[in-house]
Amino acid sequence: MRCFETRGPVNSQKNYVVSRAEETSDFINRIKNGRYIVLFAPRQTGKTTFFRHALDRLSTEVPDYFPIQLDFQILRNVSSNVFYQRFYELVRGQIETVLRQRGKNTNQTLIRFLETAKLTDHIAMIRFFEQLANLLQDQRIVLIIDEFDGIPQDVVSDFLYSLRHVYISRTTTRSPYSLGIVGVKNITQLNYDRSISPFNIQDDFNLPNFTLEQVQELLLQYTEETGQTFTSEVIEMLHRQTGGQPFLVNRFAQILTDELNIPKTETIRMEHFFLAHAQMLEEQNTNITHLLTNIRRNPNFKKILMKITSYERGIKFSLDNEIINELTTYGVIARGTDGMCEIINPIYQHRIMQAFRPIINGLEHEYFPEDADFEDYLTSTGHIDLERLLDNFRDFIARVGFRILQVPDTPQEFVGQDLLYTYLDQFVSIVRGAMYLEVQTGRGRIDLIIFHNGRKYIVETKIWEGKRRYEAGKRQLIAYLKLEQAVEGYYVVFDHRENPASLVETETEEGLTIRSYVIPVMQERPSSATSEK
Repeated sequence: MRCFETRGPVNSQKNYVVSRAEETSDFINRIKNGRYIVLFAPRQTGKTTFFRHALDRLSTEVPDYFPIQLDFQILRNVSSNVFYQRFYELVRGQIETVLRQRGKNTNQTLIRFLETAKLTDHIAMIRFFEQLANLLQDQRIVLIIDEFDGIPQDVVSDFLYSLRHVYISRTTTRSPYSLGIVGVKNITQLNYDRSISPFNIQDDFNLPNFTLEQVQELLLQYTEETGQTFTSEVIEMLHRQTGGQPFLVNRFAQILTDELNIPKTETIRMEHFFLAHAQMLEEQNTNITHLLTNIRRNPNFKKILMKITSYERGIKFSLDNEIINELTTYGVIARGTDGMCEIINPIYQHRIMQAFRPIINGLEHEYFPEDADFEDYLTSTGHIDLERLLDNFRDFIARVGFRILQVPDTPQEFVGQDLLYTYLDQFVSIVRGAMYLEVQTGRGRIDLIIFHNGRKYIVETKIWEGKRRYEAGKRQLIAYLKLEQAVEGYYVVFDHRENPASLVETETEEGLTIRSYVIPVMQERPSSATSEK
């Protein structure tokens, strides 16, 4: 039986694989048109699997293409001479492998050529591919280079200029006929002596995350082999929480189908999803480790990311900005439909918030009044009394006053949302519920979804950005309640102005009830408190 894979390129014989038929056809058509393609995307997004599958399909459909697949990862720190020597060895090995796979004997002329050829620099490389094309006769050479950003820095400029020279020659026998460069860093991020890009003929190729339909396709393969089904809600939630990120999708599926030990005769339901989701929010897998390592590289990342998550007006997406460019390279943010920065998916947003949150904020023991118990916030039927719970949070913020400013490692403008998230997370854990983020736009508004005792509770949080945005937030929440088939929602807005006004209001519209809070957040320590210190 096949399995879901998260440790490297997937194999359709051993693993469940998304076909990406439309993207593959696009890629193959560009090869047929002789394009020099660049495919750059964050790690663990399925790049290597994709182009290997595309080349296999190309070889099957059009056998007069000769694919040569290389990997530059191990060449990162070698000298120029060693690079070209190793480059030649890799190319020769691939030629012999392809000929062997096709069941063809290597002719003596080609054997002698491969035995005597030497690659010492980029000029010799051009001559090598010209001669190789002549010896392969009617075969069009397609060169695919994976992990291209492993190329040594003192080689990259001349290497790319040489390939550009081949491309603009416009001859029908040019070699390589088509080129694919695959990596994490974009061409413009590579160091070529700070000169203008030597590769301005590139054809950029975008490999998006999985769509909902592709996630359904992936999970259906498992169902057809095992007979175990998923509810449609589980599939939709899996896609929404991962944003279709290939590693996260497969890791989620691994947990659900293997690690939770759910009997194969039992349908995978939302209660199973919550268990897997809780594990995803806590475990240290390679994808999350890379994410957290990357966002800690630069102290400026924290402020940018927190602004993206907290303010609806957001930050304009521009790859000309070095910080935004880096965060995009790491697969943390992307351009939204309105041209603004967005966090890629809710799981990443949760882990980012956790990474930036202090282990102890110093206020945990004051969340509830001294004579209160968590059971005071459950109804007689055992459900969460969320109105009382949020009323208490509002009172808690008022009780702690200026001490909210003393929460460590948290910018003042984000402390309200951070405390609410921590407060609800602690309570939900105590009453054995589940809570997760539902990020509708990837920024600005944060929907906290709580499940407990068979009921769903929706809390939307924002920072005050004016009366118009405050009212617009209510309309957004109403639309979301309809989508989720819920009848009530809670709206918490933190007001950081110098003279904020506390507000609590309950409104009913179209049969839906919204309880809204505007909670003032103290901006500075009172002078009396300062003098008493």
